[in-house]
Amino acid sequence: MHAPRTVLTCAVTGNITQPGQTPHLPITPEQIADDCLAAAEAGAAAVHIHVRDPATGRPSMEVDLYADVMRRIRARNRDLVINLTTGPGGRFVPSDEDPKVAGPGTTLCAPEVRVAHVAALKPDVCSLDLNTMNSGDQVVINTPTNVRRMARVILEAGTKPELECFDSGDLVLAQTLVKEGTLPADCLYTLVTGVRYALPSTPEALLFARGLLPNAGQGVHWTAFGIGRWAFPIVAQAWLLGGHVRIGLEDTIYLDKGELAAGNAPLVARARDIIRQLGGTLATAAEARAMWGLREHN
Repeated sequence: MHAPRTVLTCAVTGNITQPGQTPHLPITPEQIADDCLAAAEAGAAAVHIHVRDPATGRPSMEVDLYADVMRRIRARNRDLVINLTTGPGGRFVPSDEDPKVAGPGTTLCAPEVRVAHVAALKPDVCSLDLNTMNSGDQVVINTPTNVRRMARVILEAGTKPELECFDSGDLVLAQTLVKEGTLPADCLYTLVTGVRYALPSTPEALLFARGLLPNAGQGVHWTAFGIGRWAFPIVAQAWLLGGHVRIGLEDTIYLDKGELAAGNAPLVARARDIIRQLGGTLATAAEARAMWGLREHN
């Protein structure tokens, strides 16, 4: 059963997409904020934000960069739902000489460091990854203990957790965390598909994952997205199964085969059109706030 209106989230930059892959990836706080605002104009009610080192384009965890992006957005749009990532800081790369010693590329750090920007800035929503999994030849680590420590900071900030679930075990962990009271029953859920060694971007996998949500997804606000060539098919599939949708340069850099998207707004516009052609209606930012039970914006 569908929510009355569908929330479209734009994931504007991520931390995997590289500047060398597309000239349209926003890097500086000004560019990221401008792309968020353009996405909102195209139909996005929410934006999922990572930040980058303006000098190098590499992923960053600097609180001041997040603050700059939020300030720029709020100066021009007071309603857009702001969702800050807490994903960075969970990657472990074993060294070749001794696999228990961190090698180059490791970002693993204390859970409180990963949510320092949430504590300081109190965004509307923030992601909370529940996955411990292979990621290429590396490992992403989110132990239940560390997730609990991050959740405590997130809830103290008054921010709504968005649980990013990459596989079935993540959804089982989510059930445990809600049952024990670590997380509230009204969390948002995001089903991540198409990442190597995680849920595949197939109707069967998405239907299976939805069945592991509380009440099999009925009355629960959940979103799904696909990576790369599966980004737009999963927009359609998520809507057909009653979910909200996500798109953006974090997930795909292509508007069509061989055609780079000239920013996030064209991706949002394409996803918007898919939802409308299927018979859906997009939520405004104000409607998304009401549906998701968000507090008044900062």
